[in-house]
Amino acid sequence: MKIQKILIANRGEIAIRIMKTAQMMKIKTVAVKTAVEPNAMYLSFADEIFDNTEDVSEIPVFLDIEKIIAIALKTGANAVHPGYGFLAENAYFAQKCLDNKLIFIGPSPDAIYKMGNKTIARKLAMQRGIPMAMGSEGNISNEEEAVEIADKIGYPVIIKAASGGGGRGMRIVRKAEEMEKMFFIASKEAEKAFNDPSVFIEKYIENPKHIEFQILGDTKGNVIHLGERECSIQRKHQKLLEEAPSCAIDKKLRKKMGRMAVEIAKTVNYTSAGTVEFLLDSDKNFYFMEMNTRIQVEHPVTEIVTGIDLIEQQIRIANGEALKFHQEDIKFTGWAIECRINAENVQAGFAPDPGKIENLTMPSEPYVRVDTGIQAGSSIVANYDSMIAKLIVSGKDRKEAIKNCKMALDKVWIRGTKTTLPFFRMLVRNQKFLNGSFTTAFIEKDLDKYYFNSEYEKMLAAWLATKLFVEENLQADSISVDFENGKEMSPWLLNKRINQF
Repeated sequence: MKIQKILIANRGEIAIRIMKTAQMMKIKTVAVKTAVEPNAMYLSFADEIFDNTEDVSEIPVFLDIEKIIAIALKTGANAVHPGYGFLAENAYFAQKCLDNKLIFIGPSPDAIYKMGNKTIARKLAMQRGIPMAMGSEGNISNEEEAVEIADKIGYPVIIKAASGGGGRGMRIVRKAEEMEKMFFIASKEAEKAFNDPSVFIEKYIENPKHIEFQILGDTKGNVIHLGERECSIQRKHQKLLEEAPSCAIDKKLRKKMGRMAVEIAKTVNYTSAGTVEFLLDSDKNFYFMEMNTRIQVEHPVTEIVTGIDLIEQQIRIANGEALKFHQEDIKFTGWAIECRINAENVQAGFAPDPGKIENLTMPSEPYVRVDTGIQAGSSIVANYDSMIAKLIVSGKDRKEAIKNCKMALDKVWIRGTKTTLPFFRMLVRNQKFLNGSFTTAFIEKDLDKYYFNSEYEKMLAAWLATKLFVEENLQADSISVDFENGKEMSPWLLNKRINQF
């Protein structure tokens, strides 16, 4: 049975991203309209809309397995794409789709389960001789056992949730006296986030780089990788900016890490798109972390440097098609950077800042790709994540990509909520970022401030005050460069642009 109509069990930019590829492949799509976002942008991209606005339950429909299955059957969809988040890595959901004769556009339930449980994934990786940090062989039941293991492998150690990711259920422990408290916090957080309090422990790698490899596997036994992504710019274990490729990886190391990533995928007969994540220390030793069994938020940077549509590959694989290329066919061209523009208050420690987007303008240069589910008039609601857009910028090399990223960031206008734009504007001017020497500790240890202001902004603020402008007329996210020549604007010209906006 071939895919004819896909229910998108998701919302926002990833829903639109899937719909665009499905439309290109002449496959119909169904979107779910919710009471929380009855006028959401993603609805306009679907061929069909299922109205679920009468459902006002506290649990989002995108987390309700029985309801999603029922909607798929009612609308005549014969396939389901979960996107990322929500039910994307839920083995039970994948199995329920199969039980109801629905094609699940993703890996098998067995692969999701085994890779989703970090302790099982570690055991499988050990069997294949994949390098990993020392740690517990399985889950640990109490803090006494954790202390015993930590004493053997040495501090610092990190406690991790066995089921889940995204930085939740993770705590670093630097001495035995902290173990009881951190074990309790990690376990409770894991239970709340993943309905599973199980945790394990491993040696904490200080100041590593976070490198992940994109995997594709088909139902014929073919598994390849599409190179790496650099994901070290993160806070609280959550990524903010990603690049492809990584300036820390040479051809020899890429080949070695890529081979290990493929080996891990083969342990569970992996099909669809997936991501194998590693930590890379200062001596170029790498350690397996986990495998994400879904499409990643940062997948566009890989698409740009390889020219391969990953959503299309997911759909073709789910259709039973073999990969049309082998490992030696994969070529990397240029450099790509993705900035996750979120509705967050950078100066308040990246706290979410929900609200209505009054105005939004994005750059449209050939080197820019924007993936978004937000437009002027849209609201960032507390029920869902705070993403406004993914700004993806390319160049012939890293230097040009950063230059283009700087110009693109300075052309973004967003009014109505605070965003991460000031952080990114600062980042692309930071020397450690420019020379590639940053690690996962970059934000916590290497920054003296989280945001960027031009020399004109103080002048402009004073001038605006004399004209009785209120603060909301000039968000930190308003533009501060001349579109024509890339130079800093004077406050007078900037005010003219603001009034036009």
